[in-house]
Amino acid sequence: MRKRALTVTLVVAMVVSAIAGPAGAAAAAASASDHQASVTFSEQTSGGSTVVVDEVTLPEGGFVTIHDASLADGNVLGSVVGTSQYLEAGTHENVTVELTDEVDDGTFHAMAHQDTDDDRQYTFVSSNGEVDGPYTTDGDIVMDDANVTVSASVSFSEQVSEGEYVIVDRVELSEGGFVTVHDSSLLDGATFDSIRGTSEYLEAGVHEDVRVQIDEPLENDDTLVPMAHRDTNDNQQYDFPSTDGEEDGPFTADGEAVLDSAQVELSDEAYVQFDAQASGGNAVVVEEVYLPEGGFVTAHDSSLGDGAVFDSIRGTSEYLEPGIHRDIVVTLDDPLTEDDSVFAMAHQDTNDNEAYDFPDSEGEDDGPYTNDDQNPAMDDGNVTVSAAVQYEGGSADGYTVTVDRVDLSEGGFVTVHDASLGGGAVFESIRGTSEYLEPGVHEDVEVTLDEPVRDTSQLFAMAHQDTNDNEAYDFPDSEGEDDGPYTANGDIVMDAGTAQVTAFVATSAQETDGETIVVDEVTLHDGGFVTVHDSTLADGAVLDSVRGTSEYLGPGTHEDVEIALDDPLTEDDTVFAMAHRDTDGDETYDFLTSEGADDGPYVAAGGPVMVTADASVAGGMDGGDETTDEETEDMTEATEMMDAETETMNETGDDAPGFGVAVALVALLAAALVAVRRD
Repeated sequence: MRKRALTVTLVVAMVVSAIAGPAGAAAAAASASDHQASVTFSEQTSGGSTVVVDEVTLPEGGFVTIHDASLADGNVLGSVVGTSQYLEAGTHENVTVELTDEVDDGTFHAMAHQDTDDDRQYTFVSSNGEVDGPYTTDGDIVMDDANVTVSASVSFSEQVSEGEYVIVDRVELSEGGFVTVHDSSLLDGATFDSIRGTSEYLEAGVHEDVRVQIDEPLENDDTLVPMAHRDTNDNQQYDFPSTDGEEDGPFTADGEAVLDSAQVELSDEAYVQFDAQASGGNAVVVEEVYLPEGGFVTAHDSSLGDGAVFDSIRGTSEYLEPGIHRDIVVTLDDPLTEDDSVFAMAHQDTNDNEAYDFPDSEGEDDGPYTNDDQNPAMDDGNVTVSAAVQYEGGSADGYTVTVDRVDLSEGGFVTVHDASLGGGAVFESIRGTSEYLEPGVHEDVEVTLDEPVRDTSQLFAMAHQDTNDNEAYDFPDSEGEDDGPYTANGDIVMDAGTAQVTAFVATSAQETDGETIVVDEVTLHDGGFVTVHDSTLADGAVLDSVRGTSEYLGPGTHEDVEIALDDPLTEDDTVFAMAHRDTDGDETYDFLTSEGADDGPYVAAGGPVMVTADASVAGGMDGGDETTDEETEDMTEATEMMDAETETMNETGDDAPGFGVAVALVALLAAALVAVRRD
């Protein structure tokens, strides 16, 4: 067993190093035992998707959680609107917390939470307050409060431009709208004449690297001012100038327009940034390329240095419009099979056909951009042929996650680990793994979790080999001897993302008298209901398929929820158990009477949070023990149908009081709130 012990020890060391990094090590070093937990949280403007906690000190590690103002009313669990990923022991500054709920202006509380079960996962809500409770000092909960104005935010950095395009680094909008670029005449009061261009319509949320075309090209260097604009008439068209400011005015905070500014320098000199990276050999990622007149970025191997101008070409991008482009994935038509230096080169589109003709024309067309000394505009970096993984996270139902991109040099798997991986739980952290993946690039790889997640969780997508070539994932069963992770330069190939889980439902096949259905477990982070739909839901009968719904369920986890059916089942059927919100806060299920306007379903990844179960009716008609392929296909299409039906549903609602063990925290919270207000 020595091989297994050495293998697992090595994996643990590599994982801890990869997750913690220099910042994690510094935080651990700062975690002196005499430090007390503390939180500093300042007034700020948010686009409604994130807030920033100035500083948090956690003597034994844990989380910083954002509670809304309903905390003051004793809504311990339902007030949670977001929590950080696990934070090592020590002091952390400028901690960005993703919000899982839509929020309005108001007072928010940043609270220091423990990791009482040492699993590095925040399970305070799903455990009904029994796990991961708040830090306390002298009997008071450790937290700070601040007023948050929910509006928008814009970030814009200095950059070069050919005059027709600019990149706005980040836009966060609380509701859909636009980002408009003004020139410096805005500072002189030219509200309309300063407008140079605006983005396409942007949904509410966070948008990075927003490309804006300048309608009236720049002729000189200038300070540009991107401004966040609303879509006040909900037509997804920018009508601010055409209506003389009556429609689609700017987002504001404290009476001021939400904007940023930076210097933009006109340049006709292309550049490329290409960093050393791991790859499966089938694609590489170019960090940034600037093409003054549009064109391509081409990946050449190291034989370019030997004069193999054409034979060194491994792949090229699609046509890229003029301006800056970031994180360009270049597929390699001729994959790399061993480590090599790769040169990312900026190429022109000299014949304006938006097709890369450099090799076919033997260099006559689409040659490289050159700089002032007539050298090609390019950058090089070492590419380690192993694997690459991209996982961005996002809303999830707790049962599946989607890994954005996996590039494998020799085939294998992508495995999802939970945050306990960072504490050395190499095997116990495994939540699920993909089917066998052939060598190559795979996009949107869906991984079914063997062990679901019930709370918003940090997850790690890790590339694993198939060392015994049997196309079966044997890493845990072999105790690490087979199918270990891909590595590159001593690091495990993996990526981290946050799965945002606001509701979770579990049920199982059951026999019933037709009058009731039992849902094994439901976790509702904002409270609500669990509703039973019959199989006609798969045919689009969103309202008519409702057979019964639970009583109001407070935030947290409920087990063995028995639902009386208003319309009993008379024969065997496949039923859907669906999590519904209480959007109007009256603790009454109004989805049917409002024709879907109120109390719509919790939504994850574009569809309602729900599961299916076979219900066998005692004494009823035999519906058959097996589900036909056609029926199975109908069930899988139900989520898509529901997605269309729920687009107009209100997905937010007031929170309701907590219950269970969490009630014991109310007195502490009340005292803490009084203390904070005194300060």
